[in-house]
Amino acid sequence: MSPRAVLLFDIDGVIRDVGGSYRKAIVETVHHYSGQRPSPESIDALKAEGCWNNDWEASLELLRRQGQQDLPAFEALVEVFNSFYFGGDPEGDPAAWAGFIRNEPLLVDPTFFASLSAADVAWGFVSGAEPPSARFVLETRLGLRQPPLIAMGEAPDKPDPSGFLRLAGSLAAATVPVAYLGDTVADVTTVVRARQERPAQRFISLAVAPPHLQNSPRRGAYEEQLRAAGADAVIANTTAVLAALEQAIA
Repeated sequence: MSPRAVLLFDIDGVIRDVGGSYRKAIVETVHHYSGQRPSPESIDALKAEGCWNNDWEASLELLRRQGQQDLPAFEALVEVFNSFYFGGDPEGDPAAWAGFIRNEPLLVDPTFFASLSAADVAWGFVSGAEPPSARFVLETRLGLRQPPLIAMGEAPDKPDPSGFLRLAGSLAAATVPVAYLGDTVADVTTVVRARQERPAQRFISLAVAPPHLQNSPRRGAYEEQLRAAGADAVIANTTAVLAALEQAIA
């Protein structure tokens, strides 16, 4: 029997705070090659363009925009990035990781997902994070058992809606409304494109400002960018999402 709604989540900036991990890895990777550290504002501006969801590609683009003449090979940049983020073999034992991934505050706890299930809402995750990183936060840290997940490499990068649509279809019938909570323009655009591909189904874009902007004077402008991209609602934090979903499907 299908649930009454499906709620899919981005992970970074929604389930965990990556201000001191993925975003810091972008900064340090760019610094490794150029000697310059991009500002938080420049990273936000790049992400607001809606096509730089992949942090490896974002790092390379920041180097390009700095005027770097000799851009590194993509594979070499990925290794440098992962040395900062994982600080060990991404496919190895997470207990051996010594990188920035160890410094990611969680934005929800396991009872949050229990409350969704109790409300007859199916849930899952569509993320641009590498599978080992996504599984680490969902399974090891949150204790979720085999959570429905589409991670990097398992579908085209957002805002392509392929992974989003595939996971939604595996969780409920096409008559059930599907919401997605993300923190970037790319996340919002993913839902907009899903509507274009499946106009008969109801898709809802919910958005939230990432943790590093929660207490920033730039938060309001960022939230306006999310609305302008097509977000149906911008919520205060991840834990407010069930109330927003209930209002959207009422």
